[in-house]
Amino acid sequence: MDHEDELEPDAPGRMSFLDHLDELRRRILYAVYSVLGAAVIAFFFVRQVLDEITAPMIAVLPGKQLLATEALDPIMFFFKAGLFLALMIASPLIMLQVWYFIAPGLYSKEKKLAIPFVAASTLLFLGGAYFGHRVAFRVTWDFLALFNQGLPFQNWMPTASSAFSLYLRIVLGLGLIFEMPVVIFVLARFGIVSAKFLIKNFKYAVLIIFIVAAVASPGQDPASQLIFAAPMMVLYVMSIGVAWLFGKKKPEDEAAG
Repeated sequence: MDHEDELEPDAPGRMSFLDHLDELRRRILYAVYSVLGAAVIAFFFVRQVLDEITAPMIAVLPGKQLLATEALDPIMFFFKAGLFLALMIASPLIMLQVWYFIAPGLYSKEKKLAIPFVAASTLLFLGGAYFGHRVAFRVTWDFLALFNQGLPFQNWMPTASSAFSLYLRIVLGLGLIFEMPVVIFVLARFGIVSAKFLIKNFKYAVLIIFIVAAVASPGQDPASQLIFAAPMMVLYVMSIGVAWLFGKKKPEDEAAG
């Protein structure tokens, strides 16, 4: 059986641009519904989540408290934390919608990878978020607190809103960064990148990784930037292996095989 016979009727070549947009809209809506549904569960555990998130924040503050400068700050902090937890809970369903969106462009035998794809992408996202929560944020926050100690002319008293925004930037940012192997899998399956391409451009990738780390890391010290860059380097190497295993074979490669 040739590859054309293995294509499903909804292959991308048989879908119009408007069909793709409609499918994308549908998948985004389902993802939003998943988060809203998970929020019902999440808000029962928001207090415990807030205690876990704020513990390293207040530990290094003189007053052991974050400031609330607006009347609605406590409610908004509670609400944002609930949505954040809902996003974590709903992440498998969100990844499933991503799979449903790209699946029409895959061969029938490749669609059997649905469960591994959803499992891998979910674990990578949650793993990146956990790394951001346990390591990257705490190192960055401790650096900011230590840096403030050398500035006696100011009293560093961050607001709850600004502290949580920083937390989300780091945690969600690393969650997305950890999706690199999954993104490479998709690009490799569609023949956009290959293991050879990734290896050939390794030096440029290193440069881009450190630029991204410098921008993404709120701390300007080398240690904070290295915490962001090191996982990306490991993920890039993993991505080379993913592209080699799952990349679209060229005619000459298939003949050699």
